[in-house]
Amino acid sequence: MSSATPTSARVRRLPVVGALRLGRPSDVWFKPALSVVAAVAPPSLLLMTLGRLDLAPYTMAGSLCALYAHNRPYAARAKVLAWVILGMLGGLAVALVSASLTRNAVVLVTVGALLAAVQKAVCDATRVGPPAHVILTFVSSAALFVPQTPGQVPGHLALAAAAGVWAWLVGMAPAPLRPHGPERRATAQALNAAAAYAETARGGEEGAGARSAAYAAVHAAWQTLLAVRNRPSTTRRALERLVIRAEVALAAPADADPARLRSWARAVRGTGRIPRTGDPRREEDGLRPDGAGSRPDGAGPCRTDGGARLDDDSLRRDGDLLRERDELVGVAAERAVAPRPLWSRLGPLAPVAVRSALGCALAGYVSLALGAERPYWALVTAASLYQANITLTWSRAVQRVVGNLVGVLLFAAVAPVAQLGPLALVLCILACNFGAEALIGRNYWLGSVCVTPLALLVTELPGYQPTGELVTGRVVDTLVGALVGFVAAVAVTNRRAGRRVERALTTVDRAREHAARVAADPSSTPAALEAARRGLAAAVVDLRATADAAAGEWWQRALPQERVVLAEQAAHRTLAATVRRRGLLPDPGTTSTYTYTEGASP
Repeated sequence: MSSATPTSARVRRLPVVGALRLGRPSDVWFKPALSVVAAVAPPSLLLMTLGRLDLAPYTMAGSLCALYAHNRPYAARAKVLAWVILGMLGGLAVALVSASLTRNAVVLVTVGALLAAVQKAVCDATRVGPPAHVILTFVSSAALFVPQTPGQVPGHLALAAAAGVWAWLVGMAPAPLRPHGPERRATAQALNAAAAYAETARGGEEGAGARSAAYAAVHAAWQTLLAVRNRPSTTRRALERLVIRAEVALAAPADADPARLRSWARAVRGTGRIPRTGDPRREEDGLRPDGAGSRPDGAGPCRTDGGARLDDDSLRRDGDLLRERDELVGVAAERAVAPRPLWSRLGPLAPVAVRSALGCALAGYVSLALGAERPYWALVTAASLYQANITLTWSRAVQRVVGNLVGVLLFAAVAPVAQLGPLALVLCILACNFGAEALIGRNYWLGSVCVTPLALLVTELPGYQPTGELVTGRVVDTLVGALVGFVAAVAVTNRRAGRRVERALTTVDRAREHAARVAADPSSTPAALEAARRGLAAAVVDLRATADAAAGEWWQRALPQERVVLAEQAAHRTLAATVRRRGLLPDPGTTSTYTYTEGASP
């Protein structure tokens, strides 16, 4: 979280070393890495056997769709992958038809820039997730400069579509083994983030940062759980209870048990039974408010202070009825709400789309002026830069340049091996695919070290290319794309960023007032309270993302950082009040004695 002191938006420090700092690898880094290998290998090896490895770039276009949607539940992943494949085919069709109708490089660069802008805007609006528009832009831009005839276009599209269907099957393959794997991972991340915040609950900048990260993780977990809008399964309901426990920890971090939260997170990650959370109002896990309960380890019934034994049926009757009604009814109500239409999400992305179109076009034109044979490298470099704001765009430019420069050195070392024969070339491509996805989670530049030789090796699928010319062309186009792309980002200012912060502040204030009214109304239903609480939580997360994005923009007035901090603090207090209103936490100053209400069994 930023400081409460307003700062000038004109003074920006552009990081260099910090942009190259390595982070922790993704928890599931191996999934996209293995998926892309499984998607690319069979079509490529089949074409190699048939002696038509020159057609592999088209099948690879479809195979690369396997990189998407690894964080989505499988029911939602099926739809997202289908739309990604259709989007890839649409962009590829435009590129192939354009290439078959004209060989004018300026026209082709212009078409590629417009495609890149559309792909960037749609991927951001739909929040398709990594690798977002970059793969789609790479596929369509490269296809623009492959000689075509109109009669060849249907066959090439059919190859891409067939490989896309195979990629869809690869992406859905784990579903029978771990049908709730993505939901389990998202829930575990929310629990771990809540535990990290509870450990830093003493306050200060570190605690504020952990709080923002925890709220974002919890919000992401709810987005994952709510991505599927059909009737929730028993497993998903159990995961929803655990996310609620993470929210309770955010509301009262000093009273939370980080060790227990992390223990739940470890249990959720596996394939075993979802741990029972018991009544979140009690420190002893599993205790009923009247003093009876089960053993904290979940091993079965235990003795209460009165010596009575409770079996699982009585625990289920007393605990589950309360939680099913009060904790999950709001989740069901939110699941029934239709998502915002796509057109309403595209408006705020206009400056980024203009940046993409202008930057990609200028990068391609400059590359052509320098005599480049493959201007799409400069175009794709520019397209890959554009992030939420100028500061992040600069960081991506540094990462792209460093990664590509190291990558061409790796290509120079790998090229002699790849040129030994078709099989060696395919194996090198598969190794680069795996390395790129395995490393890109640590930092973008590290993944680019493998992406660069991959792109250069793909150019050799139709036939041998001189290594020296490929290396020189890639270095020049990388520098041109990064420089021109960043200049375009600076030139096309996003003056709407400040206004979006003001709107986000207004949204948070209204959501907080609404949640406070609902919490104060004794007649409020659990569904209304839950909907108000979830709406406020989503508004807080959106405010932080909007403020962070606007903080990195240039040439705008100072942002109301103090108002942002105060609004977040007030919203967090209201969120805690709504959690207490639902009976999941005691009101301040009450004792540890509770009674069931609303007809629950004594």
